[in-house]
Amino acid sequence: MSIYKEHVMSETVRGSYKNGGEDETLNPLVLVDGENRPIGRIKKGDAVIFYNVRGEREIELTQSLTEPRFAEFPVEKDLPLHFATMIEYQKGLNVEVAFPADDVIDDTLSETLSKHQLRQVKITEAEKAVHLGYFMNGKREKPFSGEERIIIPSRKDVALFDEAPEMSIDEVAKATIEKINDPSCHFICTNFPNVDVVGHIENETAVIRAIEAVDRCMGLVIDEAVKAGMTSIICADHGTVEKWFFPDGAVNTGHTDSPVPFVLIHDHEDLKLRKTGELTDIAPTILQLMDIPKPEAMTGSSLIKQSSWPKIKTDKRLFLLILDGWGVGGNDRGNLIAAAKTPQMDRLCSAYPHTELKASGDAVGLFPTTVGNSEAGHLHIGAGRKIYADMVKINYAMEDQSFFYNEAFLNVMQAAKRNGRALHLMGIVSFFSSHGSIRTLFALMEMAKREGMTDVFIHAMLGRRGELPESGAVYVRKIEDKAAELKSGRVVSVIGRYWSMDREHNWDRIEKTYRMLVKGEGISVKERS
Repeated sequence: MSIYKEHVMSETVRGSYKNGGEDETLNPLVLVDGENRPIGRIKKGDAVIFYNVRGEREIELTQSLTEPRFAEFPVEKDLPLHFATMIEYQKGLNVEVAFPADDVIDDTLSETLSKHQLRQVKITEAEKAVHLGYFMNGKREKPFSGEERIIIPSRKDVALFDEAPEMSIDEVAKATIEKINDPSCHFICTNFPNVDVVGHIENETAVIRAIEAVDRCMGLVIDEAVKAGMTSIICADHGTVEKWFFPDGAVNTGHTDSPVPFVLIHDHEDLKLRKTGELTDIAPTILQLMDIPKPEAMTGSSLIKQSSWPKIKTDKRLFLLILDGWGVGGNDRGNLIAAAKTPQMDRLCSAYPHTELKASGDAVGLFPTTVGNSEAGHLHIGAGRKIYADMVKINYAMEDQSFFYNEAFLNVMQAAKRNGRALHLMGIVSFFSSHGSIRTLFALMEMAKREGMTDVFIHAMLGRRGELPESGAVYVRKIEDKAAELKSGRVVSVIGRYWSMDREHNWDRIEKTYRMLVKGEGISVKERS
C-alpha cells in the first residue's frame, strides 16, 4: 500500500477511544517502520514550523527545541534547527517569525490609569496571569508604573482541574479583599478563571461546582467593595458552559459565541445602562466612572446612558471583576450556569443595572461567526477598541496568496532543502481552536509541495475544546487524505495538547512531547507495507 493511502494514525487514534482515551490527554503515538524504528524524528539541521497562534502555550516547547542552554530537562545539545513560528510567541526566542506582532497597543486602560498616577492591582491565579497582564495591557509584558500583579499559584496536586473545581479561588478572593481594604489602591482587577478552565473538561458535576464557587466568592468580594465605598463592575471575557451541548446532543467543552454579563454596582440608583454593547465599551465606562478623559485611540463608548449620568463626585476607586468564561445563555438544559445555584449573581442583577456585551466574532476582531476566547476578550477589555486577531491576518494572507511567499517559511524550507534535511510541521489540529487551524497546516503542506520538499513530517496536537467528541481521529484522517492528494507529507506523531501546550512550567509534560518529537518515544504505530 502506498504511504499516501494509509490511515494508520487516524485509525489508531480512533481505536484509543475504545480504551477510554481522549483527545486532550492522548499519550504520544509514534509511527515506526517494519523494524520498529521511529519515522520522522526531528534531527540535526532539520526545519521546523510551529504553526500555532496565540503563543502563550507554545513558548515552553519552542524553548526546549531552540535554546542552546535549555536546562529544564535533558535535551540534545547539538540540535541546531531552522525554526519558524507563525507569530511571535515571546521576544528573544531563537526563531524566525512569519507574522510579526503589530506594535504594542498604546493608550490602553492600564496605561491611561498609569499616566494619571493611579495605583492599580491585578489579581488572578497562574492559569490566567498572561491574560490579565500581557493581553489586557495591549500585549505589553512589563507592568506600567504603579501597576502591581498578584499571581496566586495554580494547584499542582491534580492532573486536571475537574478534580478540584474550586482551584485557588479562595486565595484569589482573599488577596482581592486585602487590596479592596487598602485605600491606596485606586483600581483593582480580579479574574476568577474557574468556569473557563473547568468548562474545558467533560465533567458536568465539576463545572457546576466551579460556577458555584465563582458565585460564592463573587458575593464576598463585591460585598467587601460595597462596604469600602468602591464602585464595582462584573463582566466576563467570553462564554463557555452556558451552551454545554451541540445541537446533536454531544458535549461542547469549547468557547461559545454568547454575550456576556455586565453588572454595575454603583450607589446612584438612577444610573442606567445601554441595552447592549461590546467588550470594547468596558474601558471607556471605567474611565467615565473614574472621571478620567478617554484617549482618542479608544473607539468604544461608555455603557452608561448619558441622559442618566449624574453630577457626582468620583473617589477614583473602582473594582473590576472578570468571571472568565461566564456567558449569558437561555434556560434550556444546556445552560450549566442556569442549572447551578447562583444566588449572588441573581441578587446583584436584581439590585443593580446590568446589560449584555458581545464577546465573539467581529466584536473582538475575529471572523464573524467565530467564538470568543480569553486572549481576544482581555485584549479588548483593556484596549477599548477593536484589534484584529492574528488568525484573521493569516487567513487574508492565504486568500491573497502572499502566505506562500512568506520570508520566514521560505527561509526554513530552503535551508532544509539545500542541506537535504526534513521539514517538520507541528501544531494544533482543529477548525475551532483559538490556537490555530487545520487550514493553516494544509496551506503549509501545499507550500512545501511547491518548494519541492521531499521529506515532510507532521506532528499533530489534539484538543477537545469546542470540538465534537472523538474529532481528533477525524482531523488526523483529513491530514492523511490531504497528504494523499498532494503525494507529500506524513502524519508521524500524534499527541494530546495537555502534554504539548503547557504554560505553567509543567516541564514533565513538555519533556514527554520533546522525547516523542526527537527520540521517538511513545506508543508505536507500525506503518503498513
